[in-house]
Amino acid sequence: MGGLSWWHWVIILGVFVILFGAKKLPDAARGVGRSLRILKSEVSAMSDDVASKNVDGETPAAAPAAAVSAPVVTVPATPVEQRI
Repeated sequence: MGGLSWWHWVIILGVFVILFGAKKLPDAARGVGRSLRILKSEVSAMSDDVASKNVDGETPAAAPAAAVSAPVVTVPATPVEQRI
């Protein structure tokens, strides 16, 4: 009780493979990885922005609210196989 043993994980993995298919799971994992990389870069950009404001002598609370524009990130499209 209280935790998942190894056979619980095997059953959960089997359910995912049955529901989504073995072909779609790597594509889904790739998409999650890309999303995490974008999130990581955005968080580091925000922390760099705050650090540069602190170096200038301004406190983040005293700085006026400015519109933040997110950098444009292009993600190459993966080809999708079409089955007929």
